[in-house]
Amino acid sequence: MDLFQHLGDAAPQLFTIPTMLLMLVGTFAGLLAGAIPGFTIAMAVVLVLPFTFSMSPVQGLATMIAVYVGGLSGGLMSGILTGIPGTPSSVATTFDGYPLARSGKPGLALGIGVWSSFFGGVIASVVLMVVAPQLALIGLEFQPVDYFSLIIFALTVTASLAGDQMLKGLMAALFGLLIATVGSDVVFGQPRFTFGIDAATQGFAFLPVLVGLFAFSRLLNDVRDPEDAHKALGGHEAHAVNIDYVHSAKEVLKRWGNVLRSAIIGVFVGVLPAAGSTISNILAYDQAKKTSKDSDQFGKGAIDGIVAPETANNATAGGALIVMMALGLPGDIMTAIMLGALLIHDVIPSPSFISDEPVIAYSIFMAFFVANFMMLALQSVTLRGFVLVTRVKMYMLTAVILFYCALGIFALNNVGYDMWTLFFFGIAGFVLRAFGFPIVPMVLGVVLGQIAEARLSQVFARSDDIAIFLSRPWSLFFLLLAAFSIVFPAYQKHRGKAAWTRYYPPALLIVMAFPVFLMPGLIRPGIAVIMLVAGATMMVRRYRSHPEPQQEAQQ
Repeated sequence: MDLFQHLGDAAPQLFTIPTMLLMLVGTFAGLLAGAIPGFTIAMAVVLVLPFTFSMSPVQGLATMIAVYVGGLSGGLMSGILTGIPGTPSSVATTFDGYPLARSGKPGLALGIGVWSSFFGGVIASVVLMVVAPQLALIGLEFQPVDYFSLIIFALTVTASLAGDQMLKGLMAALFGLLIATVGSDVVFGQPRFTFGIDAATQGFAFLPVLVGLFAFSRLLNDVRDPEDAHKALGGHEAHAVNIDYVHSAKEVLKRWGNVLRSAIIGVFVGVLPAAGSTISNILAYDQAKKTSKDSDQFGKGAIDGIVAPETANNATAGGALIVMMALGLPGDIMTAIMLGALLIHDVIPSPSFISDEPVIAYSIFMAFFVANFMMLALQSVTLRGFVLVTRVKMYMLTAVILFYCALGIFALNNVGYDMWTLFFFGIAGFVLRAFGFPIVPMVLGVVLGQIAEARLSQVFARSDDIAIFLSRPWSLFFLLLAAFSIVFPAYQKHRGKAAWTRYYPPALLIVMAFPVFLMPGLIRPGIAVIMLVAGATMMVRRYRSHPEPQQEAQQ
């Protein structure tokens, strides 16, 4: 009953003519940005952020969500027509989308992608409305110490996604936290790391840092090679086509099992901090191939090979929003930007966000749902615009984008200090990219730095006993997860090769059962017992089926 009441309260705020028009423009911009190879969705959302400052929180967030949804779906256009994925979230789409288009069915391939994206987004929006409020109830149990440990876990997961560059990922996250400490501290207001510069006492504004690290550094990287800078964005094979909506919809609905499975994969990956659609689209493609009766057709234009990744990548957005709404943490870089937008509008993200700001929360739920319908309606129009954009040379587009970046940053506060911040972090991001440092952990460090510092200050304001980090079940839960996430890249790299990797999953279950058992109630301790028994059983079986090397040598 509360669900419908909250939706009814939020509807008048969202369903206004100005907000719907802004969402249409945002969806169109996202589709176009996603279709441009190398122009990431995050960059598109960053460029839209300055324009939302004069809007209400509902209008601003609805516009950014529309860009987000449009960008996830827009990447399929260049991937299917040119074989070049517009965004990393559409990499797996090219595996079968491009061959199907080359076989003389570009309209069918595009239609399959569009409808798959639509169904994935709709399924995820329903899950978002149902799961996020329930998860938020658990989030209300969090105290500052638990929230701080959750932030530590989020940063370690992000860093661990750097793969072989785990150390660089952790260093990037710590550098982001360091950036957040510049300026006046959140407790006493004392200046830190200002080096006598008066302007630095205000710290670094979130938006100039974000645009510099993401957009400016990426643009510098795109045009550093003169030969590449003079090339057109797309190949010469892109051409106007008409999407066969009716036939495509029928083909997708025939594969409802693949759609449902891929949507679940997308939502699950989206819930994991900073995992994102880059992982979910490949994982869904892999599962679709493994379960298909015609797996030998994958890579040759299989329809299931388009349905799975496109369903998953749009569903991932719903999972990322679940984490943002229920726990106040960014599920990916796009939701990190949205958290920054909330802070700019004086809305503090936290586990109590849904109960504290129900109008904004349920407006976000509905905006995500509506944006998927707008994406479906605008795809055919955007396709024709994409064909024109692909003919633009890279250096021309870079100059236009950089101009709008600078214009939006200056309009933020009308001070030159923000422009220098943009320039400095643009150069820093370019250098860090060149040395292989991932940018996402750094950005999340900047976003979460002030929140983490505030929570840590609250912890030590109550007590200076650090044992509280281990005595609170939720805090211990997230710290143990953080430890396992740091080891996870090594597990992935040596899986099936080193003996210890066999015991990583059962060890995870056994160790995590302990904090779950300490949680209140009867259900969670019961789940902990099941985890402990399952982990112990799995470990014994793996030990018996794979004897130690010394035993193998004797045999």
